[in-house]
Amino acid sequence: MDAPGVSNKKRLKIMLGIICGLFFVLSIRLVKIMVIDGDELAGRAESQQTRNTMLSATRGKILDSTGVVLARNATAYKIVVWPKSIKTDERERVARELSNLLGMDYAKVLERVSSNKQEIILARQVERDVVDKIEAMKLGNGVGTAIDTKRYYSAGSLFSQLLGFTTVDGEGQAGLEQKYDKYLAGKDGRMVTETDARSNALAYGVQELIPATDGDDIVLTTDAVMQSALEKACKETLEVNKAISVQGIIMDCTTGEIKALTTQPDFDPNSPPRSDMALLNSLMRNRVVTDSYEPGSTFKLITLAAALDSKSVTADTGFSCDGSCIVNGERIKCWKHGGHGSQTLYKAVQNSCNPSFVRMALSMGTETFYDYIYSFGFGSSTGSGITGESAGIVTHQKYITDNTLARIGFGQSIAVTPLQLVTAVSAAVNGGNLMQPYVVKQIIDSDRNIVETTEPTVKRQVISEQTSQKVCYLGEQVVAGGDASGRNAAIPGYRIGGKTGTSEKLDNFDENGIQYGNILSFVGFAPADDPKIAVLVALDEPVVGNAQSSTIAAPVVGAMLEDILPYLGYEPSFTDAQKEEQEEVTVKNYVTAKPHEAQATIRAAGLKTEIVGQGKYVLKQVPEAGKTLPYGGTVILYTDENEANSSGTVPDVLGRSVSDANQLITNAGFNINIVGSVPEGAEEVVVTQDPPPGSSAETGSIITVNIDPEAEQQQQQQEGQATGQ
Repeated sequence: MDAPGVSNKKRLKIMLGIICGLFFVLSIRLVKIMVIDGDELAGRAESQQTRNTMLSATRGKILDSTGVVLARNATAYKIVVWPKSIKTDERERVARELSNLLGMDYAKVLERVSSNKQEIILARQVERDVVDKIEAMKLGNGVGTAIDTKRYYSAGSLFSQLLGFTTVDGEGQAGLEQKYDKYLAGKDGRMVTETDARSNALAYGVQELIPATDGDDIVLTTDAVMQSALEKACKETLEVNKAISVQGIIMDCTTGEIKALTTQPDFDPNSPPRSDMALLNSLMRNRVVTDSYEPGSTFKLITLAAALDSKSVTADTGFSCDGSCIVNGERIKCWKHGGHGSQTLYKAVQNSCNPSFVRMALSMGTETFYDYIYSFGFGSSTGSGITGESAGIVTHQKYITDNTLARIGFGQSIAVTPLQLVTAVSAAVNGGNLMQPYVVKQIIDSDRNIVETTEPTVKRQVISEQTSQKVCYLGEQVVAGGDASGRNAAIPGYRIGGKTGTSEKLDNFDENGIQYGNILSFVGFAPADDPKIAVLVALDEPVVGNAQSSTIAAPVVGAMLEDILPYLGYEPSFTDAQKEEQEEVTVKNYVTAKPHEAQATIRAAGLKTEIVGQGKYVLKQVPEAGKTLPYGGTVILYTDENEANSSGTVPDVLGRSVSDANQLITNAGFNINIVGSVPEGAEEVVVTQDPPPGSSAETGSIITVNIDPEAEQQQQQQEGQATGQ
């Protein structure tokens, strides 16, 4: 047995060894914490003591050329939860209240509010009324709100394919929103706030603020007024003619600025049909730039320009058409059975004679004609900056036979986009300059500094100015001639030029292998003596009997130009003789007629028209046939029985000036008939009206106003006699 002193010494040594070992381990641990893991742990500590909140940048606006805001960010809110600040026994209540209000799955909300994460965004783009309800629930410090944004398209479906839309997170997903996302998006900031042990923000905690940088604004070349006129016309013809789609574009001939473009049907970018991606992809497809088609006779303006400029034909060149022509054994037919006989260049263009344009193409030869085709921009993208633009289809000239060249002369065996064609026609009529088409005019940052500016750019001169003047003149005859193919685009008092076009869809065959389906189009320019704008409308497979571009597409362009030209500052011009003929117009019978055919005839007579309904034929008209209207009056055509009995309240115009009375009556949907006269120098004031103020009358009917000062006295006398006074 050891002595007691020895045992105590052993125990002391053992304890001392253990203490030294523990100290050593602790020292190593301290070194690891302080030296090796110091930065990481400090970061953790800091994260537990702070709350990092993202500050969203405001996405830039998209505006039209006149300053109308087309897309902007509206204020919204996001619901944020800080799970560690929610008491365990409160989580179920919080989850239940939030899921009910936000329409979210309860289990998913409960999972999120019970998470170990520091911060979770529960919902985005929440409206203010929802925020108010959440705040009234008093859910504690674990639930809060922060400013969020929601993209808002103020014009609804207007410009939908061009603008595109954003994701829920505010990123560009289609159209210009996607293409210019890096400019529009801006850069998010953040705010760092000190918190307590439960992640609650301290009232006077130190904050670090890194402000957000808002996105740039995009200013377009487009014009909302022109876009509205274009879309209205295209929607109407889509509905009436039951076409698959309708494309339309308006371009400034002199600058290349795209003023309007659309594909119908369209969609509302405020609520795109995301649940049906096939439908969404179809609706957001900008067919004006993505789809190629055989242009048909609209291409004859290009053939004409090339033939005149190359001097392959002249104004004195004569043509002969017996209904067809033979090229290397192939018979190419004219659209007119029996042909046009002998004709001048003037008449050949006016008649849109296929054999005449075959001769023009062959007279140039492949090399010369192809030089012009490429110079006009066909076979390559225009570089407009619009997403998805196609280059069209131009067969390489080494594969071209005389037969193919002949068909190209009248718009077959070549495929173009609507944008390519309207750009080329603009060059043909603007003095010969091919302009660079563009849709983005300026990019402006949040401090109002101009980041980028696009100026009109001449890509090249394609034809001479003298040739261009000849094309303008001949194009005008296509519309101005009494029996010309484009006559339904004519507008009294204005000089309009253009060309109709009908082409077969070569890739369309039914189950029996029979080819079907046409594209009907019209390209127009105005004023014809000094073109400012070019317009193209194309209908894909309109479902109407004996469909022709002259009776369907041409009236649409004419109606559109009738709205646009006065807006651009162009007033109608008439000779004295024409003015005398315009005092009164007798309304003809349009019942049973096709709406757009009737519209063209009414417009040619100097009257305006309004089509009500989506039917194929006119069922009723107001005023009825035989009534007289003042020049510029409106004939309403009803194509739907349910709409055919509309009426309105007659406004009170007694004591009003003639100009005020005219405005009040026409704005109410009626026509005005002014009778009576006043002594020279006297004011023209309405003294009587029929029907009387406040009465009900059929929309479009005539309100007769009398400005003769003696008329009121005579009326009072008549009323007195009628009552026996």
